[in-house]
Amino acid sequence: MDGDYNRGMSKAVVASSAAPAAIGPYSQGIRSGNLVFTAGQIALDPVTQQVVGPGITEQTTRVLENLKAILEAAGSSLARVVKATVYLKDFNDFAAMNAVYGAYLAPAGIAAPARTTVEVSRLPKDVLVEIDLVAEV
Repeated sequence: MDGDYNRGMSKAVVASSAAPAAIGPYSQGIRSGNLVFTAGQIALDPVTQQVVGPGITEQTTRVLENLKAILEAAGSSLARVVKATVYLKDFNDFAAMNAVYGAYLAPAGIAAPARTTVEVSRLPKDVLVEIDLVAEV
């Protein structure tokens, strides 16, 4: 690999025990400069590593709690999110996901982040939703 690849790049791993452990060759989050990039989070309980709740509301809540923990470990917060990507197994779940998402990421007085939402054919552990975020630190 080219020796200049990492020159000038600041890349720090972000990890929180309040979010599910990374179970592969990825980090829960990466802080680079004044931004933190999260890995996609699914509805895994950080203690049991098991999927929570059968429904989209419970799953979206767990996903956002996991993301909140990662951002806080990086010195950021949900209020500082600038971009979100939401992956839904079924777009019919959009309204219910959006209600929870709005409570976490766009409460009164907080500018909602830019967002992309897509329907996908399958997600890890057959969950209903996965979300990743980019936030300022």
